[in-house]
Amino acid sequence: MKFKKPKFWDLKKPNIYSYILLPIAFLIQVFAYFKKKTKINDFKIKTICVGNIYVGGTGKTSLCIKINEILKKKNIRSCFIKKFYKDQLDEQKILKNRGQVFSSKVRVDSIKQAEHENYEVAIIDDGLQDSSINYDKSIVCFNNINWIGNGMVIPSGPLREKLFNIRNYDCIFLNGNLENLETIKKEIITIHSKANIYIGQYKILNIDEINLSDNYFAFSGIGNHKTFLSTLKEHKINVMEDLEFPDHYEYTNKDLDKIITFSKKFNSKVITTEKDFLRIDNQIKKEIQFVKSELIIIDEEKFIKQII
Repeated sequence: MKFKKPKFWDLKKPNIYSYILLPIAFLIQVFAYFKKKTKINDFKIKTICVGNIYVGGTGKTSLCIKINEILKKKNIRSCFIKKFYKDQLDEQKILKNRGQVFSSKVRVDSIKQAEHENYEVAIIDDGLQDSSINYDKSIVCFNNINWIGNGMVIPSGPLREKLFNIRNYDCIFLNGNLENLETIKKEIITIHSKANIYIGQYKILNIDEINLSDNYFAFSGIGNHKTFLSTLKEHKINVMEDLEFPDHYEYTNKDLDKIITFSKKFNSKVITTEKDFLRIDNQIKKEIQFVKSELIIIDEEKFIKQII
């Protein structure tokens, strides 16, 4: 069964459910503190970790892909490190389409394997909360629409750790379509006056394959469905109706039949994300279009200088 974020997590302020769950949130934080290990930092390979403190949908995988592209242009031999989760094979496939991926249940093992194969830089997709590794560079991503939700820690809210901890990371990325930037920046600066803040914006690469005169029924099972819709709107794709599923959702034939039926009701074509398209049965794919997107880093040169 896939987990879907409770709606109260993304309210502007905590509600009664958040406060009821506060003792559990406190116990989880205490457990995490005592679970911390001695960090390993004796790798010859350089490690760049891209993660989040807001649960899911912050653009970390897109940023990993972009960093890999940048390093390749600099003739730096880089690879991806992705901890193996059976329910995240879609993300692993996307990364494999863009470069070499080392994946195991223990990140340290994957990093050592990449080092053994003479890669110069390991780009770790997720893992900021992995207390066993002291990364050379650490990047925390946020989504501009949800930002930090109600600002509370799991299960009272959507945060893996307190927002104050952004002081521990080298770079902060605000990813989306330029929503709410000034408000978020002000809040970050009050916590971390010297924060290195970067902006990521989504661009659809295969826009020429999409007929902008058509109407579309959009669906996704990703970390942030709202950003997917925002990206479609930004590129003038007319969405008549949409349907949201949990992150990494495994679609059944019944789900897809429902989607096709809905699209016909609205006289629309069906569109989804590349990640969702990889989870769809081949027989149904011919009836569904997908958007292939990339993250554009605004002020990319400044970012390159910081990470290299």
